[in-house]
Amino acid sequence: MQEDADGMKTDKRPYWKVAASLFFSLLGTILFIVIGVRAIGFFMPFVIGWFIAYLAYPLVGWLESRVKIKKKLGSALIIILVIAIVAGLGYLGIVKLAREIQMALNNAPDLYQDLEAGFREIGERFQGVYRMLPENIQNGWNSLIQNMDERVGGVIAGIGNPAVEATGNVVKRIPGILVSVIVALVSAYFFTAQREEIIQWSKKVAPKAIEARMSMVMYNLKYAVGGYFKAQFKIMAVVGLILLCGFLILGVDYAFLLAILIAFLDFLPFFGTGTALIPWAVYKFFVMDIKIAIALLIIYGITQLVRQIIQPKLVGDSIGLSPLLTLILLYVGYRVGSLLGMILAVPIGMIILNLYKAGAFDYILDDVRILMRGIASLREP
Repeated sequence: MQEDADGMKTDKRPYWKVAASLFFSLLGTILFIVIGVRAIGFFMPFVIGWFIAYLAYPLVGWLESRVKIKKKLGSALIIILVIAIVAGLGYLGIVKLAREIQMALNNAPDLYQDLEAGFREIGERFQGVYRMLPENIQNGWNSLIQNMDERVGGVIAGIGNPAVEATGNVVKRIPGILVSVIVALVSAYFFTAQREEIIQWSKKVAPKAIEARMSMVMYNLKYAVGGYFKAQFKIMAVVGLILLCGFLILGVDYAFLLAILIAFLDFLPFFGTGTALIPWAVYKFFVMDIKIAIALLIIYGITQLVRQIIQPKLVGDSIGLSPLLTLILLYVGYRVGSLLGMILAVPIGMIILNLYKAGAFDYILDDVRILMRGIASLREP
């Protein structure tokens, strides 16, 4: 392939060969993505084991250099230590979270009544403004409140059925979950203990072209998962800890549950803690709970300040995506996969963008440009 005087790449192949090359390139890319996604789902215990090994390997290297222990022994010790810490903290967190969720479900009718009473109190304070509104707006507002009351009441009345059904499904899947956990732990040990052997074997087996492209994909995957997700989870943990401390000081009910939910909002771009804390503070202000309103705004300010301080050190000021592109990715992710799609949309977008910058799609784009130039030449006199 050569370049003409305009800097455009030219190709002496017939157009049917270029079209066939483009077709098979697109087909191969689509098959790679589809098969890759299905393979990841099928081998998920091994993926989790690889992730555990990814976390444990630096500690294994440190133990080897300091304690002078064998790698297999170090792998076993580190994996057991990591799993013990994660399992212990996870168990305590899950028990606490499940307890608060159960309490919130049991007290849902009372919580709704308190919220409704608060809005009625706000309505009474703004009764004068309400009476000044046109009659059609008053009727529409009353109809909206009535419909919301009926729908929320129906949700609360049937809120127990999905919880019972979900619990039953989890119980049925316990044997499969146990097998997956065992496979993940054992594979994590082998991924850590035989890391060099696995890398050397994959380089010998894979052809050079596939090895180069897989190295490119793995590098960008490591950048997105090991960089973006790792940094965001650290920020979310710090924000959640600040929220939990603030809620405990204020004596807020379900402090642990609320801290996790609001910290998760902070994980999502364009949302943040203000999505929950600011409306909550406004509501408390209108029901004349001024101290709580001010305290919530202070907590919000602290979370934003801490986030601005630690974010450049962990993830940088930018994730490499423009705000508009990030918004588009979030929307597409939501339409495709709901909440999970929104979470995965940004890192997937980062991977695709970095692969594009690295030239992973050049062979496809070159064929497209050649065909487009050929089509454009048909219109020339």
